[in-house]
This record gives sequence, structure tokens and C-alpha cells, in this order.
Amino acid sequence: MAAQKDLWDAIVIGAGIQGCFTAYHLAKNRKRVLLLEQFFLPHSRGSSHGQSRIIRKAYLEDFYTQMMHECYQIWTQLEHEAGTQLHRQTGLLLLGMKENQELKTIKANLSRQRVEHQCLSSEELKQRFPNIRLTRGEVGLLDNSGGVLYAYKALRALQDAVRQLGGIVHDGEKVVEINPGLLVKVKTTSRSYQAKSLVITAGPWTNQLLRPLGIELPLQTLRINVCYWRERIPGSYGVSQAFPCFLWLGLYPHHLYGLPAGEYPGLMKVSYHHGNHADPEERDCPTARADIRDVQIVSSFVRDHFPDLKPEPAVMESCMYTNTPDEHFILDRHPKYDNIVIGAGFSGHGFKLAPVVGKILYELSMKLTPSYDLAPFRISRFPSLGKAHL
Repeated sequence: MAAQKDLWDAIVIGAGIQGCFTAYHLAKNRKRVLLLEQFFLPHSRGSSHGQSRIIRKAYLEDFYTQMMHECYQIWTQLEHEAGTQLHRQTGLLLLGMKENQELKTIKANLSRQRVEHQCLSSEELKQRFPNIRLTRGEVGLLDNSGGVLYAYKALRALQDAVRQLGGIVHDGEKVVEINPGLLVKVKTTSRSYQAKSLVITAGPWTNQLLRPLGIELPLQTLRINVCYWRERIPGSYGVSQAFPCFLWLGLYPHHLYGLPAGEYPGLMKVSYHHGNHADPEERDCPTARADIRDVQIVSSFVRDHFPDLKPEPAVMESCMYTNTPDEHFILDRHPKYDNIVIGAGFSGHGFKLAPVVGKILYELSMKLTPSYDLAPFRISRFPSLGKAHL
């Protein structure tokens, strides 16, 4: 048996937003936690970097809206602990045709859960947001709780909080081997550790760690082009003009989204919620031709609907999504090793939900009763993952 000082209650692999919130909840509950990150912090190789994310309660699925109620509370708590503003309420405007089924479902969900919202007719939209051009008579649904999360500031504040609570963060340490057992042994490029439980929140690298443990999850890694578009008149789509975040539904197979100008002065973020297959090890390579298709979609969209933006991207960045087939998360124990917990497949919408995801992963790792129904997030919902994988 390891000496007590060498034994961790939990090791968390991956210091993105999900791993950091898991470590935060562990440390807050006085557990001895080690957070391992293969890259030196901060880095832009995964899914948690960049300045901003949308925060919202507007969801098709009521279970996400339920989780978001507590997420807002924890984000606010972290703001108080960090002494810095981590989110700004701008409202989230959903746009689509009146008969759009997603819009109808989201509206019904917001009503059922008593989330403050407004329905806007085409005429009301034109009066309130004259610099949005409606080409098909779209209507609007405004989620008043929506806004902008300051992602980079939030991640940094969380990593600081983990350390202040007694957690240990080791960056620049890639995990090379995991040996399951009553105590899980983890070998990195620097040294070896052992813990009572292990939590894997490794984003696009999840399956590399799971394959030697006898399981491969149906995860698809996508490279997303995040585009910023220059305002013709600076400030016209800015927070100072009370311009909201938006999701535009029903124009393309995936929605388009935007955040008011802020992180780059005079530039508004507008992007397509999809990308192209990518190898996480090669994500910094030059953009392939196929990658430009989604930028062309956004360029046409900007030209048609945002007349006060120039329709060529002024800045392009990239981000990784790790998607599941149904775009719901995986929050579960390994089917064979119940002290190995997996958080994966956040499918481009996990950042805002990380406070509760981290709490759930903490609960699973400590064998506590989860605070939420985890049926939508179980590995067993994928029938192809039978015992042959184990």
C-alpha cells in the first residue's frame, strides 16, 4: 500500500473547464486532488480557450435548463471568490421561422421552467434590432438570462481557486499509462502517481486514454473556425448598444451563433456550430480547403443578415469540438472499473454547464448519489458499445 502522502483521493486528467471544475468541487470538499494537464498552461489546443462563450437557459432539453439554474449560482459564487466579473448579461436572441419546431420546443421549455423570456414578432424585431435584416419574416425568442461568459478569465480564476483550496495542478505532464485497480496508477512523462479514483476529462484525447482500458467511445473530433467580422460603424453590434448574443435556427443543418462585439474592439464573433473532422495532434496545421466551407456559409449569412458588418472575416481562430452522435455529454463510470470516471463529448456546448458537470463528476468519483438524473449521459445509451469492447 502506498504511503498516505503519496496517495491522492482523486486524479483528474485534463485541465480544461470540465476538469478544472471537477478538481474545484473535489478540493472544496477537502479531497486530496491532483489535476494533470499535458500542455503548459495557458494553451489553445483544446476546447476551453478563447475569450468568450454564450451562457443561456434556452435549450431544447429540459434537463440542461434544469442544470443551468445551478450553473448560474456556481458561476456567481466563483465570481465572488475570484473578485472579478466572469459573465455579462446581454440576453440571448433566438431567431427562426414561426413554425420552426426547435423554436417552439425551446419556448415551451422556458415557459414550463419559468425562465423569463419574450416572444418578438417580425415587426418588433425590426424596431428593436434595426441592424438585423430578416429575409424570411423570422420571429424572435429572447432568453433574458442569456449572456457572455468570459472564458479565459473564468478558466484562470478556476485554476487559481483549485490551488487556493489545496488542489495541486501539474501542467506539461502528459499521461502515458493508466493501470486500473483498487488504487489507480497513473504514469506521466515526469513520474508516477496513484489515487483512489481517476477522472478523465481529456477532450479530443479521451479515446487515446480509454483504448488501453478496453473501451472506445463514439467521439468525433471537429475543428471549428471561430470568425470575427468588422463593424462598418464601431459599436453598432456592441454590448453598449444592448445588442444580445444570438442563435439563428433553421437556415442550415446546424445553427449559427454570434456574440456582441467586445473581446476584439470593433469585431463581432459570428460562427457556424459545426466544423470538419480533425486530428487533435494536428490542429495547428494550416487550414485545409475543405475547412473553408463553413466560413463561406457564415460569410453569406453575414452579408444577408448583418448589413453593418463587412462580410469577410477579419480574424479567424480555431477550436476543437468533441461530439457524441446525439450531442449529449458522457458522464459515467467506466463499465469495468468503477473508480474510473469519464466526462467527455461536450459537443461544443459544455463550457456554460461545467459548474454542474464538475459537481457530477466529483460525485461519481466519490461514489456519492448524483444530484441529477444521469440517464441522458450514460455510456450504455450507445448500443454499439457492448461487452465486446471490454
